[in-house]
Amino acid sequence: MGFIPQGLTKEDIEKIQLDGLKWTVNHGVTHSRVYQRTFKAAGIEPGDVQSLKDLESLPFLEKMDLQDDYPLPLRSVPEDQVVRIHGSSGTTGKRKVMCYTQRDIDTWADMFARCYELSGMTTRDRVHIAVGYGLWTAGAGFQLGCERFGAMAIPMGPVNTDMHVEMLVDMQSTVFCSTASMALLMAEEVKKRDLRSKINLKRIILGAERHSNAMRAHIGELLNVSEIHDIYGLTELYGPGTGIECKAHQGMHYWNDLFIYEIIDPDTLKPVPEGEFGELVITSLQKEASPLIRYRTHDITRLLPGDCPCGLAFPRHDRIQGRSDDMFIYRAVNIYPQQIDLILDPVPEVGSEYQVILDHQENGRDMMTIRVERSEFASSNDDAALVAMISDRVRRKLLVRAAVEITDYHSLPRTQKKSQRVFDNRNGNSR
Repeated sequence: MGFIPQGLTKEDIEKIQLDGLKWTVNHGVTHSRVYQRTFKAAGIEPGDVQSLKDLESLPFLEKMDLQDDYPLPLRSVPEDQVVRIHGSSGTTGKRKVMCYTQRDIDTWADMFARCYELSGMTTRDRVHIAVGYGLWTAGAGFQLGCERFGAMAIPMGPVNTDMHVEMLVDMQSTVFCSTASMALLMAEEVKKRDLRSKINLKRIILGAERHSNAMRAHIGELLNVSEIHDIYGLTELYGPGTGIECKAHQGMHYWNDLFIYEIIDPDTLKPVPEGEFGELVITSLQKEASPLIRYRTHDITRLLPGDCPCGLAFPRHDRIQGRSDDMFIYRAVNIYPQQIDLILDPVPEVGSEYQVILDHQENGRDMMTIRVERSEFASSNDDAALVAMISDRVRRKLLVRAAVEITDYHSLPRTQKKSQRVFDNRNGNSR
């Protein structure tokens, strides 16, 4: 028996969502100081929620709400019912710590098992988990879902490349789970050691980090893997596993019996039409310890209309394009790192790795430099033409001018974590 619910009608989902919304609002406002404060300020009582349309009138939950209520924000159950906590990195202030009941852990395991099932995995797979363990949700989530699904978990975490390579060969791992940066690092290591014929990878699951099509293609080519799936999730939403690409690779299915997704304009905070990009806002329907009501993720995506070719009825959203708070302003133009991806993706002479450096010059003007790796088989003799072509694409697509530097293949840093793309030396911020 599979983990993905089958046969749910539109009416079934609407009832599940309305019942879950009413329960979540009542549960949160009754037990959480955060929701008591925000709902009182908005003049809303739990009983005011009578339809799914009423969701739009509820106050948003912001990241600072979680940080202000540290150390156990949103806690809506007695502390003796909390069996685990997980937290974010805390790179921009107090970390966001979420608590879990046993039911929350069970829901997370089932949810993640659905993702493994949708990716095409079987219980005969051997799953090499190369993401971080500890306070972060990634390692725990990937392992929890793998064990619930019934496949073999190989819980490596962030060990050195020698150990990763050794276990890939010795254990004949068939699934590799990591950030895109880590997958690239290992793919290049496998090639360098001439081990592609000695490993047995069939699919790769990438999470926690936005990646370009060029980066995905390069990883797949180096490892001879055609099935690469993007998985979504946040610490605030249990962790990874709230959605994943199916084998059709036309968006990420998400579990709308467990969450309600909204897409809003981050400036007006109003809903955008289906199919348009905006900021993802999520409401949980079953979370007990730390329920979410209209949580602003700041992730930029869109809901995809129509049916998926795979036949699964669960809805889809596009891959994450970036974050509303990752935007930087250069010469009065708002730019997202994803826009740089889209400019470089179609250029075969460049690799998947790049950096954007922003400086403030002595003459008072800002300067943007895009540092790009030459692809593995491109010649340095063509660098001048490549610089001119990329510069022209930047000028036409972004309506600004930027300096372009071409570096040797594999000259930019690799990491087991998330790659840092933007170095803003004007105010000391990097992303």
